[in-house]
Amino acid sequence: MKLKANGITINYRIDGPERAPWLVFSNSLATSLAMWDEQAVVLSDKFRVLRYDQRGHGETEVPAGRYAFDTLLDDALALMDALGVTKATFAGLSMGGATALGLAERHSDRFERIVIADSPCQSTPQSSQQWEERIAVAQKQGIEALVEPTVARWFPPETVAKNPSYLNKIRDMIRATPINGFIGCAAALAAHDYASAVATVKCPTLFIVGEKDGTTPAAMAKLHEKLHDKLAGSRFVTLPGAGHISNMDRAGEFNQALRDFLSA
Repeated sequence: MKLKANGITINYRIDGPERAPWLVFSNSLATSLAMWDEQAVVLSDKFRVLRYDQRGHGETEVPAGRYAFDTLLDDALALMDALGVTKATFAGLSMGGATALGLAERHSDRFERIVIADSPCQSTPQSSQQWEERIAVAQKQGIEALVEPTVARWFPPETVAKNPSYLNKIRDMIRATPINGFIGCAAALAAHDYASAVATVKCPTLFIVGEKDGTTPAAMAKLHEKLHDKLAGSRFVTLPGAGHISNMDRAGEFNQALRDFLSA
């Protein structure tokens, strides 16, 4: 389904009972709402599950130019407003995780809980340079040149070697990402910081991360633990063996962590 919100046409899908509490999922860079298929199946029994394609991704409109991360927040909020979602639990991974944290900081009255998966929620000079390099590759060589390097970065070598079926699903999502959408959102990722205000979040928060996410072992896990330490009362879960797209890499464990948090 599609609707107009915040000046663009946003693609979304809703599953679950009409009067159930809302649970919103926000995708990572170079994926689509399909990354949340497993979660939608297991959680739509008790939740009204809303998934959407972030700006420039999937079947959502693809404006040209560099996007500001605050625009991604505005997109999510405008979609919720258009659908009459006054309050929800909001879960996101990577780019979607930063979206979740930014929304919780700036619109605390709209969120029951938030889930931040595999996202440092801020850029650094080093990461900004890496994003600019990837933007240059997309501009010069096209999105195909980013497919295998992205898979290798997102998953540990032993997973890539085994090549489980979900890796091809991920390859297809990366390959289908419009170049302008990749560039726009990569630019947003190169210039954002919601981590510094994490202590201001008022709703229950779960940080969840793959044990093997990051360029060095446990790199992303350490960043998540720091966020957890700064936010009193938050939860922190590490998924053994999981890479960056932890909800697909260890779907069962990810789903259990979500269920435990949502039922607490």
